[in-house]
Amino acid sequence: MLREHPSVALLPAASAGSTGCPWRPAHNAEMPPAISPRPAQPPAPSRPAPRAPVTPQIDDPVELLLACHDKVRHFTGLSERLAAHVTAYGADRQARDAAKAVLRYFEIAAPHHHADEDEDLFPALAGLHDPELNATLAALSAQHQELGALWAEVAAWLRALTDADGTPPPQDVPLALIARFSAAYQAHAQREEQAVFPHVARLSPEAVARVAAAMVRRRTAPTGR
Repeated sequence: MLREHPSVALLPAASAGSTGCPWRPAHNAEMPPAISPRPAQPPAPSRPAPRAPVTPQIDDPVELLLACHDKVRHFTGLSERLAAHVTAYGADRQARDAAKAVLRYFEIAAPHHHADEDEDLFPALAGLHDPELNATLAALSAQHQELGALWAEVAAWLRALTDADGTPPPQDVPLALIARFSAAYQAHAQREEQAVFPHVARLSPEAVARVAAAMVRRRTAPTGR
């Protein structure tokens, strides 16, 4: 039987259930009051007026994109720690849980993030007709395809790991692949932050609002995951 290794913090409790990029509801949304103890003899309550549903809103698309990049850095780093852990200890429960967390992020939230850029932000920025910027956008879009191919290889190992109940030999851990995947994703995110996101300030408020609305729709569509 495999022995657990509590000293190896693969998946902190605070991040175990959180894979999506954080965003907040509309600022004008009324928040429910705090629950207080019920008085011994309360007065007859009046029926409150129906409350309008909270509508998600993105005030600043770049803020959400940066939050997504923070998640990318977290989960690529987790994949590297996971590979080292499996090499040393095998496919124990911690490893399987961490593998599931990485799979959830890159199969659910990451595709939304790439679509935010390829389908909405990059086309809006292309409208600035800046040749140097457009070349950068084209290169980054192509990198999304390359990252997707790398991810497919990493995901195959992670899925096998989630089904494992023994200790795979170290040579079965694709350390070089995972290191390449992590480095490529993090370098990609850094290039976007340095060479693309500052140009959002050049867009009109209307263009920024359209990008933000599309990002909301992508995350709230009934058929979305």
